[in-house]
Amino acid sequence: MKKIAIINQRYGIEVNGGSEYYARLLAEHLSSYYDVEVLTTNALNYDTWEPYYPAGTETVNGIKVRRFPVKRPRRVFKFRVINKLAEALNRLGIHGMDRYWVKEQGPLAPDLVSYIREHRKDYTAFLFVTYLYYTTAMGLPEAKEKAILIPTAHDEPCIYFPVYKTIFQSPRGILYLTEEEKEFVQKKFQNESIPHDVLGVGIDIPKDLKEIEGKKKAVFDFRKKYGIAGKYLIYAGRVDSGKKCDEMFAFFQKYKQLHREDPVQLVIIGRNMLEIPDHPDIHYLGFVSEEDKYAGIAGASCLWLPSLYESLSIALLEGMALGVPGIVNGNCEVLKGHCRKSGGAVYYHNFSEFEQCMQRFYTMPEDDYAAMRQKAEEYIAGNYRWESLESKLVRLIG
Repeated sequence: MKKIAIINQRYGIEVNGGSEYYARLLAEHLSSYYDVEVLTTNALNYDTWEPYYPAGTETVNGIKVRRFPVKRPRRVFKFRVINKLAEALNRLGIHGMDRYWVKEQGPLAPDLVSYIREHRKDYTAFLFVTYLYYTTAMGLPEAKEKAILIPTAHDEPCIYFPVYKTIFQSPRGILYLTEEEKEFVQKKFQNESIPHDVLGVGIDIPKDLKEIEGKKKAVFDFRKKYGIAGKYLIYAGRVDSGKKCDEMFAFFQKYKQLHREDPVQLVIIGRNMLEIPDHPDIHYLGFVSEEDKYAGIAGASCLWLPSLYESLSIALLEGMALGVPGIVNGNCEVLKGHCRKSGGAVYYHNFSEFEQCMQRFYTMPEDDYAAMRQKAEEYIAGNYRWESLESKLVRLIG
């Protein structure tokens, strides 16, 4: 059986992050076709990269994971200054800080990069998930002839740093998550000649939630466990200003002030990196189990995704697979694309449009809401199946 490596900055059941979760799904699904190893760091949190896991080798859900030590945690304040300076200089056409920026951003794991360089002959392919971090920026050039990049890219200031030109123009293949991501990257880097495909992700929901009675029981148990009664929106993911959660809280509180007749609540699940407002209709549940996550989403009226920078959004797709419509930031082309293609989600660009979306859901007839739920489920069933995605992966990996 051919041996492949999947490289990501963090990896583990406890890790809360989109690309990290995606990397874990890839590893577990590709293990039927290849001898899969994961190359990662011993960090848990992305803000500081402090060591959490022991460095060395372990097995996670049947996958061999090699953890390399983070040489130095991120110095948060120093990095914020460097980040602002690097972005400002890059806008002026002054380059030279970008490689230093990559090291300061981290996770600084030179032993991982050395391992790729010294063992590249041992693997058929190296799959680098996410272009952004040190693990890809420094690791991919060491094995570019065997590298397949899954960039999870979007239009953000750092993608314009010169260091990333090599990353996007040198791998053996590229797998995009959406057509919107592909169009943006190819326009930016002129790399259409590199073999590529649009991969997406397969969406699997627990079997008990596929049956009406099973879903009802799971939602009932979730509500009882966390004391949630009545109609609610749900946000599932990292609670962070980078995900526009501060704007989400501001919008929700303003909406509740203007529309006291709407009893809707906001339920938040995920690791917190931001102060949660003290509001009677905002319920922060913290990091919950996979079972509770799915049950919480299944019971929601809508899944809210305020993020501006998304290359796919597994959380939104999981919600739609459960028949839960989305309400998303329309300034993100990927999220807006899901809305347009599915009919199972709506988008906004500002508070006024958000208010209109909320009022639409509040006054929507049951039949219209049921039709929207059905469109969301059909969109996932028709476009996000592991069977077709696995064949794309195997074809490109070889």
